[in-house]
Order: sequence, then structure tokens, then C-alpha cells
Amino acid sequence: MFIVSYDISDDKLRTKFSKFLKKFGNRMQYSVFRISNSPRVLENIKKEIQYRFEKRFTGSDSIVVFQTCKGCTANTLKFGYAKTEDDDIVFL
Repeated sequence: MFIVSYDISDDKLRTKFSKFLKKFGNRMQYSVFRISNSPRVLENIKKEIQYRFEKRFTGSDSIVVFQTCKGCTANTLKFGYAKTEDDDIVFL
């Protein structure tokens, strides 16, 4: 599993990026997606970001991908509606 967080200033580009991520995972928060999939899918997402989106970024735009591990789930904290979610990972 991995978490993708983004901050993109251009509304149109941000919307396209959000729709792109929806194909692979679920939205945790407005600009944070949880993607449960294989390392191959992660590699495809990284390439797509590099070739399709990165060239359109401004100096203030950013995307961060957090890769998780099976052992990380022991340190998970959940608050609010996240307590009822089935997945075992939340980044604070």
C-alpha cells in the first residue's frame, strides 16, 4: 500500500491529477489518496506523474508518495471517521 499526497495550485491540473489517482485508489482526504496495489502499479503511477504531470508543475506544486510496509500497521493511529475504515494505515 502507498499514500499519495499532492498540492497543485492550478485548478485544472489538480482536477486531472485527482481523476488520474481515482483510477488506482480511494480518497482519504481532499488531496490524499490511499492506493492498495502492487509495486508494478506504483512504478506505472510514478512514470505517469513524470511524463504527464511534472512538466506542468509550478515552483509551488508538489506530490509526495509514502510507501508503507506490513510492519507499519502496528503503529497506526485513527481518529474520527477513520476509525471505521478497514485499512490499517493513516499518516498524521
